[in-house]
Order: sequence, then C-alpha cells, then structure tokens
Amino acid sequence: MSSDFIISDELKKLPTQPGVYIMHGKDDEIIYVGKAVNLRNRVRQYFQSSKNKSPKVVQMAAHVDHFEYIVTDSELEALVLESNLIKEHRPKYNTMLKDDKAYPYIKVSLGEMYPQIVLSRSMRKDSSRYFGPYPTAGAVRDMIELTRKLFHLRSCSRKLPERQGQGRPCLYHQIGQCPAPCQGLIRPEEYRKNVNRAVAFLGGNVKDEVTELTLKMQKASEEMRFEDAAEYRDLLESIRIVTERQKITSSSDDEDRDVIAIAADLAKEGNTSMDRTEAVVQVFFVRAGKLIGREHFFLTVKDSENKSEILQSFLTQYYAGTPFVPKEIMLEHDIPEHELVEEFLSKKRGSHVGIRIPQRGMKEKLVRMARENAEAVLMRDRDRMAREKMRTTGAVEEIRSLLGIATANRMEAYDISNISGVDSVGSMVVFEEGTPKRTDYRKFRIKTVQGPNDYASMEEVLTRRFTRAKEGSQGFDVLPDLIFMDGGKGQVHIAEKVLHDLDLSIPVAGMVKDDYHNTRGLYFHDRETTIDKTGEGFKLITRIQDEAHRFAIEYHRLLRSKGQVHSVLDDIPGIGDARRKALLRTFGTPEKIRDASLDELAHAPSMNMKAAESVYAFFHQPVEKE
Repeated sequence: MSSDFIISDELKKLPTQPGVYIMHGKDDEIIYVGKAVNLRNRVRQYFQSSKNKSPKVVQMAAHVDHFEYIVTDSELEALVLESNLIKEHRPKYNTMLKDDKAYPYIKVSLGEMYPQIVLSRSMRKDSSRYFGPYPTAGAVRDMIELTRKLFHLRSCSRKLPERQGQGRPCLYHQIGQCPAPCQGLIRPEEYRKNVNRAVAFLGGNVKDEVTELTLKMQKASEEMRFEDAAEYRDLLESIRIVTERQKITSSSDDEDRDVIAIAADLAKEGNTSMDRTEAVVQVFFVRAGKLIGREHFFLTVKDSENKSEILQSFLTQYYAGTPFVPKEIMLEHDIPEHELVEEFLSKKRGSHVGIRIPQRGMKEKLVRMARENAEAVLMRDRDRMAREKMRTTGAVEEIRSLLGIATANRMEAYDISNISGVDSVGSMVVFEEGTPKRTDYRKFRIKTVQGPNDYASMEEVLTRRFTRAKEGSQGFDVLPDLIFMDGGKGQVHIAEKVLHDLDLSIPVAGMVKDDYHNTRGLYFHDRETTIDKTGEGFKLITRIQDEAHRFAIEYHRLLRSKGQVHSVLDDIPGIGDARRKALLRTFGTPEKIRDASLDELAHAPSMNMKAAESVYAFFHQPVEKE
C-alpha cells in the first residue's frame, strides 16, 4: 500500500451515511467486510482504545493496512452488498458459510402448450410452477420419474408444437407412459388435464391418487389382469417410498417455514483464542406444515463470536444465494439485527417474512430437534474435521516451520513433461491452505526449446509465468508464498535465477526423489533437508508433487492425441475442424472413416457430396508404381 494512506487522516474523511466498509491487509488482500448505519462512527471504533473490544476485533484491527468504503442509500442495501462481497472475497475475519449449495426444484413449464416437468437449480418469476426446494437432486429425480409415470407426461425437451410430427414417437410412448404429444396424438386440453393433476399431486394432494390407484389395482386383480394389477401396486409403492419422509406437523396451518439451529464449540468466557473453529447449522425444511427434509451446513467462525452473530451471518449468506425464502423462519436464538434481516428476507421473497423464536409447543420442539441434530453432526464430524485440518492447514504449518519461512499459505509447483523432447509442456499447480485450487492451474506449451532440455523448458515456463505476474495479467497476478520444483539443485537454481532477473523474492524448494522415484526430502537454501515421512507435511508435499506430475502428463497426452488425429484427417482438402470432429463422432475412428462408402460419408452430419468425395478420394487414391 502506498504511504499516502494515513489511517488517522482517512478516518476524518468518512461520511456519516450508511454503507459497507472493506478492510485490507498489507498485501492489499481483503480481510474483513462489514456494514454500518453510520460509516464514520462504525469504522472509527476499530481504531480506538481496545478496552471492551472482542479478541476478533482487536486482532483484525491490528492487521488493517488501509480501508475503503461504499456508500449506500439505506442500511438494507448495505446488508445486501455486505453479503455479496463476503461471498465474493471470502475475507479471513468474516464468518464464512462453507457449503455453497444450489438446492434443486421441480419445475412445471405451464407456459408451454405441452408442459414439461424438469429439475431446476433456480426459481424464476415466469409462467412456470415450482415445487421445493428439495434436499437432494436424487429426491427430485425420483419425484419427477414417478409424476411422469402417474400422469403420462412427456420426458423429452422437444419444442412443441413447432416440431410436432418430426421423427418417431419415443420408447416411452411404445410402453404406454407417454401419449406422444410430439406426434399430436393427444389434444392440448387433454394433456393439460394430466398436468393439472400432476401439479395437485406435487402440491401434496397424494391421497386422491392413492385412492384411485388402489381401486384400479383391486379391479384389475378381480378381472385377473394381474400384470396391470402389479403395475398399479408398483406405482403405489413408489408413491410410498418417494413421499415417505418424516411428516411431523409443525402446527395446525400449512405454511412453508425453515427451522434453523446451531451447534458450535465456542470459546469459554475469558478465552481470547483467535483460532478458527467449526460450527454446524441445521436447517429443517417444512413445507405445507410437514417436515419434508433437512440439511446441515458447516461454517468457519471465530472463537469469540456468539451463536446469535453466527446465525445472522448464516441467514444473510444462505438466503442471498437461494431463490426460495419461506414465509416464516424459526430460530433457537434471536439475532442482533432482527428487523433489518426480516426486511432483507421480505424483499427477497416479495412478501413479508417473519423471524420467530418459539418458546413452547410443537414449534419449540422442532427448533430443539434441529439443535440436537446439529450437535449430533458436529459430534460425528469433529474428529473428521480435526484430521482434515491436520492434513491441510496443519501440514502447511509443518512445511512453513521446517523451512523457516513467514508463510506458506499459497504454494505453486511446476513440472515438465515430454517424450524425447516432442510436444514438451509445463504444468503449474496451486495449493492454498493445503488444498488444490484447480481454477488457478495453468498449462504451458514449450515454444523456444528444441529437444529434451528440461532445465531450459522450466526456465521458459517460469519466465512466462512471472513476467505475466509483473505485468498484472489476470490469472497470473497472485504470487505464491512458496514455489516447489519437481527436482533438486538444478531445478531450484533455474527458478532462483528467473526470480532474481525479474526482481522477485519468493522462497524456492526442490522436491527431491530417491532412486525409486519417491520423495525423500526438500532442497532449500543450497542444502537438502530431511522430512519426517510420517508427518502431514511430507504427505502434502507428496500430493503436490504427484498433482504437478499428473497435470503435466495429462496435457502432454492431449497434445499427442491431437497430433495423431491431425496426421490422418487434417490433410484432407476441404475438411475443416468442424467436419473432422463430426466424422469422428459419427464413425469413431479414422479407419472406419476410410472404410465408409461415399453415400455413408455424404449423409454424415455436417457433410455434403463434395466434401464426401474429397474424403473418399483421399483414402482411395491409387498408389503410383515406380
């Protein structure tokens, strides 16, 4: 950060309007995002006396290098913006929802002449009818399959009536499960009756269908149509399986509501530990007064935060990312900004949403049951989370301590792959907090090196990568805390030379292998360091090395396979990339293309007679005799 940012001066310039403030660390990283009714009063509190401040605020403020702010028209706008920025930047000191799930819905496209019933990951304001959200995509697919069978709805996505009459009826028509609207074999009015019954069924009117199917099964049995009776029996069993969930009546009404409770091992009173811990939030989905499903979410929180603060953070992050907001949300604890969050949820839903903290009766029992389930999940996964922490952030700390460097949060590893210098490629893999960050992986095709020269190839890869970083190129602008090279002294010195030439200071370690190609140690600061092979740090280094190797080999294989296809097909006059791909999709291999008749080639997708003649002539041209 430039020295012209003086916090004491900037605090005087803060407006008294509502808005969002963004705290940055010394490397310009965003470490905290917050909202305020009055930006001046709120932000200044962070830099005043530490008396009566929580440990979280004290430690966060000590790491603030500079801040910025965004003024909004209202506190509600600030709340929405705060939630969006937290999800986008994932600041270190904010409570973070780790599970970013898009819950599935059942969509009935009522705006079409022949509506479809499909799975949807979003709920839009259109002419369609949506049911859900459902806890899992599997539950949605089971319900869709059952509904199609019961009401004979089409499973195809063909645009009707525009494409009506094209092609043949599908297999579902042949087995009696679809009336073939694609062929016009059912009038729109009759099909719509089936759709209306399906909508009622999805809305919870199961009893009428069960009664009708039971009567049909009994009648078929009496008439000794046992196959039909068995089919009705199977449908009844499917209804039972799909709809048999916990059906706890939450009250005498039939409202939609979510029941939310939390379990967390928070700091005891007086404990100033700032280590991150885990919390589990349990959500029960109550639809039409019935508990139809549940889901739990893991959050990373600060020890000093209380359950009410965590719940508020969860509500804003979770409901900002889900298209459905129920009419009522029941919590075990009240939240600090109850009315503001209600306003935020009501705006998202389009009608009033109430946040309730029930004290007695069935609703209180549901909240208590949600809390007990959250505690059970936390208990079950505590050991797993501890193991995961050791194998990720714990392993990173082992490596950092072993090498004596300040931080190793972001690690990059490089490898070269080729066969006798042909199609040489380089790979860059990235690990953050001990886990792969695949969106930051990069591939390099070697351009300036001929033959099998791994040192020169690596120098080219590193020069291209860090030159782009110096230029601020998107995708290369984040620098690593530690660089791993797949090799020892030679590879490390190549990397150090490139960094020196570019005036960059980044620690470089070589992953040294033994005669059996297994990692044995690290080459760092011109000496080999032995690693405890039973430690998590060693295991992480091995995973990084294997990942860099795998990524490089995959890219090399891809280039080789493209080269093999090119040598056979791309020399055919008049055959471009699109036709080449179409021919391979149709015939499978170049050999089958060669053996195809002229007529078969002409009728392949994307082909015409002229192109077919070119392909046929290429494979069947006479061999000249000497």
